[in-house]
Amino acid sequence: MTASPPQTPTAGLRTERLLLRPVRSADLPAVTRLWTDPEVRRHLGGPVIPSVVALRRRRVVGAPGRHAVVRTEDGVLLGLVTVEEAGRGGETEVSYQFLPEHWGSGYAREAVGAAVAHVLETAPSVVAVTQEANHRSRRLLEAVGLEHADSFVEWDAAQVLYRRSR
Repeated sequence: MTASPPQTPTAGLRTERLLLRPVRSADLPAVTRLWTDPEVRRHLGGPVIPSVVALRRRRVVGAPGRHAVVRTEDGVLLGLVTVEEAGRGGETEVSYQFLPEHWGSGYAREAVGAAVAHVLETAPSVVAVTQEANHRSRRLLEAVGLEHADSFVEWDAAQVLYRRSR
């Protein structure tokens, strides 16, 4: 029996403090900050250039697998979690970015953990990639149950791939 492909939540995925929902037009200022903030982009190749930001802004609203992470108590957008069903090596891949003022509060761990658990309801595994030097991201991936599976160089930087199987 073949597992059906993972379905990304359309109405939203809720956690104790968060809602992961499709990106809306009103989210674009915060999402643009995620793409251009040097601190957020430190391990992601640096700030995205304006022409690419303009293209991404046209494509991100309502895009499948792109989830705005919103704090339910006040509706503030904290970051993005992306679920790519045919990601690296054909496996479902999870990635994330959060605004620096929300780092250290457990929001990323809560959101990524929920996304990983949701993916594993239908997919056999989920992967995530981060730079070897991004120790905070590596700790987060390990905290939500992913394990180091591979190391390689890509984009002129040492990368690590993490995986969790159902």
